[in-house]
Amino acid sequence: MSLNPESKYPSRRAYVVKLRSDATPGALVGRLENLVTGRQREFSSAEELLESIDSDLASAVSEHAVDTDRE
Repeated sequence: MSLNPESKYPSRRAYVVKLRSDATPGALVGRLENLVTGRQREFSSAEELLESIDSDLASAVSEHAVDTDRE
């Protein structure tokens, strides 16, 4: 049996979602924070929350590509 060295759930993709006190199911408002990078993004809807995650994942992919090119 061999172990996969890469985690199925890497820490780089761990987030804290903080909802404001006035958030409702129909109007999500809050802040997303990446636990590894510390990057924070405000959102004012469920769509913006998902866009923030998408954008953060895309920037991580491009950062990884730049690091790989340097090697």
